[in-house]
Amino acid sequence: MSLTTARPLFAAVDIGGTKIAGALVDGEGRLRHRLRLPTPAKAPGGEVLAVVHRVLDHLAATADWAAVAAVGIGSAGPVDLVAGAVSPVNIPGWRGFPLVAEASAHPAVAARALPVQLAGDGVAMAAAEHWQGAARGAANALCLVVSTGVGAGLVLDGAVRPGPSGNAGHLGHITVDLDGDPCPCGSRGCLEGIASGTAIARRALAAGWIPTGEDRTARAVATAAEAGDPIALATFDRAAQALAAGIAATAALVDLDRVVVGGGVATAGATLFTPLTHHLRTYAALPYLAGLHVRRAELGTDAGLIGAAALCR
Repeated sequence: MSLTTARPLFAAVDIGGTKIAGALVDGEGRLRHRLRLPTPAKAPGGEVLAVVHRVLDHLAATADWAAVAAVGIGSAGPVDLVAGAVSPVNIPGWRGFPLVAEASAHPAVAARALPVQLAGDGVAMAAAEHWQGAARGAANALCLVVSTGVGAGLVLDGAVRPGPSGNAGHLGHITVDLDGDPCPCGSRGCLEGIASGTAIARRALAAGWIPTGEDRTARAVATAAEAGDPIALATFDRAAQALAAGIAATAALVDLDRVVVGGGVATAGATLFTPLTHHLRTYAALPYLAGLHVRRAELGTDAGLIGAAALCR
């Protein structure tokens, strides 16, 4: 029996506005040979692709590459599964970018004619948490990635449901503020523009928050909120309120029983989850939403990679 038949592995790539990561993932969701590189998010599309190829180069140079049965890619969206393309809002150099074709053309992938499976990052996170994390056993769940942007994926009737285009559950670009700021997606008042880490930092600074050091990210805002800074606390409360409105609307629409929240902003812990729980009591008011259970994601920054592999299984 060949190594590939006995112990198949999956090459997983996770593409976001901050980082591009890769790893080989086994059938139990364990990662090996991982590599993480910064995303040149403002660079031309070819430079972003070059980083993806560097990640694939790293994986293909390992002895375990011979056991790889497929390549899974989770990318910031929106995605287009029919065309195999991506148009991440926070990577302007990629608009209708043919990611599946470009990944398939990588020499090590093309040499073995490995299939390439694409998913939005929220769908990948949902697949990961449903397989190995906080959504295990849930028949109907919403899994959110709250980070540089806000992505999400849906589990319905026990299975991940990406929808025909691959964007089902793309919660970051539903409107939660009818007269809100314009969004790069073309709409306005989007959830991502209030609750993402980027938005939290921007809103806090605009409101007069003064960082104590050089860090001006949402992580620093969370630290300030934990220390009682009123502007930081109000900023996180506003983000939590927007998340609660989006979660409650989704739950009312598809009748969920579980919500999983992950991503860098979720590492703020109680600073985010306490006001989120409070605001859900207001927005999730219908009786059939009373049992909506919110959990923190269990797989952390590995969720995108594990989910990309899960979608290849």
